[in-house]
Amino acid sequence: CALPSLFAHFNTELPISELLVHKLNAFLPKDIAVKAVYKVQPQAHARFDALKRTYQYHIATEKEVFLYDYAMQLTLPLNVATMNEACQILLDHTDFECFSKTHTDVKTFNCKIYEAHWAIVGSELVFTITADRFLRNMVRAIVGTLINVGLQKLSLTGFEDIIISKSRSKAGASVPA
Repeated sequence: CALPSLFAHFNTELPISELLVHKLNAFLPKDIAVKAVYKVQPQAHARFDALKRTYQYHIATEKEVFLYDYAMQLTLPLNVATMNEACQILLDHTDFECFSKTHTDVKTFNCKIYEAHWAIVGSELVFTITADRFLRNMVRAIVGTLINVGLQKLSLTGFEDIIISKSRSKAGASVPA
């Protein structure tokens, strides 16, 4: 599994040294590494200029002590095939107000979702979603609602009805961060 490319930006008037990558990595903690530094236009912004973003949410399907802080623990059986069918419904819509935190200050709830799917990776379920943007709490609310689909508490038609309703109170609970 290829790791995603992550980008950050900073402004400086100083010249960029060829040793900058080495120097940054010497100061960073062991779980963060800089691979390269690129000069970009002064107005470039790593967050606002990104065309797509990918988010992954992990669920441990059996007790995994080493994943405790990194994956939701859920040992109930889920119908992953039906959850993936619901993911395809996401691709047919653009207004995701039902999955947004309420009373949030945004101009629009429209997002273009390019991919959404669940994969079984060992004893984990991994939800991957790629979109042009995400609303506050959106992915965690989608995952919570998809879990209800997987538990057969919510039908595919019901899932789509929630999206159409634009009502956050009809969607599932937000899963833990």
